[in-house]
Amino acid sequence: MRIESRYNGPPGSGNGGWSAGVFAAAAGGAGPVEVTLRRPPPLDTPLVLADGEVRDPAGLVVAEVRPTDRFDAVVPPVHPRTATDASAAYPGLVDHPFPGCFVCGPRRPDGLRIFPGRLPDGRTAAPFRAPEQVSPATVWAALDCPGGWAVIAPGRPYVLGRIAALVDALPAPGAECVVTGVAVDVEGRKARVHTSLYGPDGSLLASARATWVALPPGAA
Repeated sequence: MRIESRYNGPPGSGNGGWSAGVFAAAAGGAGPVEVTLRRPPPLDTPLVLADGEVRDPAGLVVAEVRPTDRFDAVVPPVHPRTATDASAAYPGLVDHPFPGCFVCGPRRPDGLRIFPGRLPDGRTAAPFRAPEQVSPATVWAALDCPGGWAVIAPGRPYVLGRIAALVDALPAPGAECVVTGVAVDVEGRKARVHTSLYGPDGSLLASARATWVALPPGAA
């Protein structure tokens, strides 16, 4: 198991959603799982999953993978045009803590280019064109950043700490989808968020619940 360098989030580490999706797939099983990131997932490094722990070659725990119950964390959909309008005001186009992020980085023409903008009710929304190769990790990644951008603010970067996803179906390659996110609550440095992914026909493809953690000042 390896997180290729192109699937980065912050510099030098894997995107949290993509990495969690890879770890969840490696865990297998019929039910949903929850992934807790204990350290930034290293890139281009062989990782081993055993007894619910993802470890690097030095034996350090990178993540924990645990079964979880099904959950209701659905964020209501929006019309694709509404998502496109919101995306035009994506704050990361002006001020992004990690502009090279594979999922939401404006400096990644080869990334997923999910640019979630804020709606008047506080939710985020963005259009998402599924790439030519779609895997469960693609969906986990798409469910990641739109939740973070419900709480990220200038000078207040957050990173993913924990995520659980329910993937009912993968989008078809090239499908024009919509992803929505919302902050459920914020307590201290931790924020709980929900995200949902909808297909071109408005059907719910996947949803997630996650905990994001604010970085100390200057850490980004």
